[in-house]
Amino acid sequence: MQNNIDKYERVVVYVDGFNLYFGIREASYHKSRWLNVRLLAQNLLKPNQILKEVKYFTSRVSNHPEKQKRQSVYLEALQSEGVKIFYGNYQNSTILCNRCGHTWLIAKEKMTDVNIATQIIIDAYNDEYDMAMLISGDSDLVPPINSVHKNFKNKRVFIAFPPKRHNNSMAIAAKGSLIIGRKKLADSQFETEVLSLANYKLIKPESW
Repeated sequence: MQNNIDKYERVVVYVDGFNLYFGIREASYHKSRWLNVRLLAQNLLKPNQILKEVKYFTSRVSNHPEKQKRQSVYLEALQSEGVKIFYGNYQNSTILCNRCGHTWLIAKEKMTDVNIATQIIIDAYNDEYDMAMLISGDSDLVPPINSVHKNFKNKRVFIAFPPKRHNNSMAIAAKGSLIIGRKKLADSQFETEVLSLANYKLIKPESW
């Protein structure tokens, strides 16, 4: 007799942290930033699907103590829910104004798309999922989506686009997609206080 779990589609969720954050911010969903991404993932599943794991991809903020503190609190809250975090990094780039000749440094996040692509393909190879749910609108992820579909015929990549981040090339490459709406975000918030893995309280930041 077949085990009941075999009837479910196994899902691993891959979250592009900054793409999701800036989509929420651009949409002015200010009350949705204390987001429990594991609960969001669960709320996006269909009845015939089972959540295996959530992987969150981001980079550590630097040179801004208040932002660093808020990010650390949030990442600890995610880890309290069993979310696995993968870190990229920031790389300084020089910007030149052609009109006035002034130059300044800006920090750009690097490696997130590479880290996501690597994990999606490794997990497909290791048969960790039937469906990879990708929460991102970054078109740089089209090649790994196509690679999964080409090399693993029994697996599929589904896109859950953050607000304001819909991308046609990704939607075409994916085997299914949706846009995450305000209600799903509102229904997937942490409580004001979260107990960390180290057993101390994490309190929702007053500002972001």
